[in-house]
Amino acid sequence: MSINIKNISTEGRNELTRQIDTLSSREIVELINNEDKTVPVSVEAALDQIAALVDQVVEKLSNGGRLIYMGAGTSGRIGLLDAVECPPTYGVDDEVVMCLLAGGRDAFSKAVEGAEDSKTLAVEDLESVNLTSKDVVVGIAASGRTPYVISGLEYAKNKGCVTGCIVNAKNSVMATLVDYPVEAVTGSEVISGSTRMKSGTAQKLVCNMISTASMVRLGHVYKNLMIDLKATNEKLVARQLGIISEVCECDTEHAKKLLDKYQTVKKAIFAYISGIESYEEVTKILEKNNNHIQKALKEIK
Repeated sequence: MSINIKNISTEGRNELTRQIDTLSSREIVELINNEDKTVPVSVEAALDQIAALVDQVVEKLSNGGRLIYMGAGTSGRIGLLDAVECPPTYGVDDEVVMCLLAGGRDAFSKAVEGAEDSKTLAVEDLESVNLTSKDVVVGIAASGRTPYVISGLEYAKNKGCVTGCIVNAKNSVMATLVDYPVEAVTGSEVISGSTRMKSGTAQKLVCNMISTASMVRLGHVYKNLMIDLKATNEKLVARQLGIISEVCECDTEHAKKLLDKYQTVKKAIFAYISGIESYEEVTKILEKNNNHIQKALKEIK
């Protein structure tokens, strides 16, 4: 079946770049940079939509749900990049934020022919992760018309899930389908149809906001410090100790003693700020407040 892409804004010709093949390297990169400057403006126009989706993600994750991105090609890869960074940064389980990429993980490094057009594959992928109504499913597609993603969103809605999308074209099918659309309209690309450029950049910015804002709201950050990070290498061990040293106003040696005693950065910090020395009491109060330091501090005041 042929697809008419003439009316999709991301597929249009960019009048400012029609002569790009006559320019010097310096002129080309300046032109690309100028176009990229418009991306944060398009994202800014969607901030209310992004915040509304974040609120839903926070509610669902607070009650045992998951954030599941779905995408094909560049859009899927953007979602996967965001998902895989959440466990080491915020200490959440691998399943809390995930991405289903059309064609599977192999599609991250090479194109899988026909995957983005498969409606049945989307359903199979969602079934494989045991989708429930506790989950939030967010489709990512520059055009807002990718069959794999639309099919997945339809299936998710039928399961009672909250649905959202990140799209870069006006009046897309996907935006009308979901509960919480995010429309960061980026216009025509420097190279016509190359949505890995402005569209992909906008998608990454939005994914950053969704995951980061959600994790902040869920208590995985104190002030602007990543207090639940997983120390999987020497640099991150040093970061853990540095965070404790800064908040607890102590040297690295004492920070290590605090970490040894309380097992986690979060508990060490809360013990110091609250003045509670008992590991059991610190653990009890934090758990009562969903492991959110600011909420726990309000309780003991």
